[in-house]
Amino acid sequence: MRALIGARQLSPVELMDACIDRIEAVNPAINAIAATDFERARAAATQAEARVMRGEALPPLHGLPLGVKDLQDTAGLLTTFGNIALRGNVPREDNSLVAALRNAGAIVTAKTNVPDMGAGANTRNPVWGATGNPFNPSLNAGGSSGGSAAALATGMLPICTGSDTGGSLRIPAALCGVVGLRPSPGLVANASRPLGWSAISVLGPMARTVEDAAFLMASCVGLNRHDALSYPAASADFWPLPARDPSRLRVGYTEDFGFCAVSAEVRRVFRARVKALARHVKSCEPIALDMSQADRAFDVIRAESFVAAFAETFRNAPETLGPNVRANVELAAAFTLMDRAEAHLAQTRIAAQFADAFEQFDLIVAPVTPVTPFPWTELYAKEVDGQTMANYYRWLALCYGVTLSTHPALSLPCGRDEHGMPFGLQMVGRLRGDAELLSAAAAVEAAFAGDAQLARPEPDLAMLTAKPQPSLKSIVTHPPVLSADAAAVHKTAV
Repeated sequence: MRALIGARQLSPVELMDACIDRIEAVNPAINAIAATDFERARAAATQAEARVMRGEALPPLHGLPLGVKDLQDTAGLLTTFGNIALRGNVPREDNSLVAALRNAGAIVTAKTNVPDMGAGANTRNPVWGATGNPFNPSLNAGGSSGGSAAALATGMLPICTGSDTGGSLRIPAALCGVVGLRPSPGLVANASRPLGWSAISVLGPMARTVEDAAFLMASCVGLNRHDALSYPAASADFWPLPARDPSRLRVGYTEDFGFCAVSAEVRRVFRARVKALARHVKSCEPIALDMSQADRAFDVIRAESFVAAFAETFRNAPETLGPNVRANVELAAAFTLMDRAEAHLAQTRIAAQFADAFEQFDLIVAPVTPVTPFPWTELYAKEVDGQTMANYYRWLALCYGVTLSTHPALSLPCGRDEHGMPFGLQMVGRLRGDAELLSAAAAVEAAFAGDAQLARPEPDLAMLTAKPQPSLKSIVTHPPVLSADAAAVHKTAV
């Protein structure tokens, strides 16, 4: 799309209209889009077209419609976090990632749906309702970047943003059949992170293919002195994405990292993917890591971050917080300074193990989720492989174990599972080796592309538009309320 715009073969206005038409046709079936900004987006597209016709130098993302996760502030555009207390919140400024992408020429078109305050891997909230999986709208689209993943899978938007603490970029990407990259901490600046030195939460790109994700990533990186973890990185490292020979890759694989509950079905599908991968790489060997302290460490570190973000609201207006958020803040009250120190010591040991493993391997691969998508009406997977989950996020252990390592990780769509739903392969790379990880993932993606059993699946758009779908807004307990300023800006809100 961007190449065609630069060659005057595609009008940014035509592209914007096409995306808006697709949103209006498909979104009623899956409810991936939250607030929309079509009027300003069309005006920006008109300006982008004028720049093309004047022959001006164009920024890298010039004219591309962008979806922004509804946890990320957008200037003049409703940003609710899926929370009833923020139904009228219209920020004055963009967050650091959105600002960088606007500066690169992307046009903010819509916000994408999230769980309440981003807590959990099921995108549903009392403001906008639930997001359905584009392959079966009655099932979970993942979270917390579920709206972005579903919008990408159905072609409503070409590029979207996400964020990831315990898998929020990787899990919805896996369940919806797109690519989500959790970058190394600090590579994509986040100037609004409450705990400035915490590496648990990151911002990152989502796209349909690895190449698109790398193209978007090139405009996401760069030093921001308001983020204590931010560091300089060159856009040229990511785009054009360097080619990589898959036959030279040394791959380590694990079904469960030695501590995760994983269903028998996911194990079978993962083994088939490993067998297919082994045909294309130099070596593919099992890897053993001691992750026995990962659950406890993540409990403490996650709770710490939730206290930083929500303690004041929990004290003053607890009724505005969803049950997942309250659970994390309440959990933190039981932890001591000794618990915190032990958790960070455990995380340090996990990170060191991963670093050691990458002396032997170029990639570590694992499943992304332990189960096939379940109905969105179920808040979370309460049981996996006969094991009762201790809390609402324990079923995300395959992802949050990698989060603790601080290494970059990507979800690559690899065909379908035994229920016909998308299957994601989690690929982990060296710390700050994000460009290498993307290159390796692109090589595997290309090797799998010719096999329908392994290639990225695509949803049936005709099915989504041809028949009425059950309402995905049935869990909305409070209708969206816009402030006067917001109502003036948003002529259209889902």
